[in-house]
Amino acid sequence: MAGRADELKGGLKEGLGKLTGDKGLQAEGATQKQGGRARRKAGGAAKEAKGSAKRAAGKVLDSPTLKTEGEADRLGGRSERA
Repeated sequence: MAGRADELKGGLKEGLGKLTGDKGLQAEGATQKQGGRARRKAGGAAKEAKGSAKRAAGKVLDSPTLKTEGEADRLGGRSERA
């Protein structure tokens, strides 16, 4: 969730910098926004990989619960990356 918050704060700073003509604030906001986006996507990728592994383990162990939990984690990670 921290990634999305940084993305939002960065976007606000960037917009405020553009509005006021403050190039420093605009650059700081753009950097914060890109950092937040990278953090969010990396976290989503890790969650998606964990879900895929969990789902595969559920298939091997023939556990419908583990398969379902893995699929939910995988999809949650994918949605975080979007």
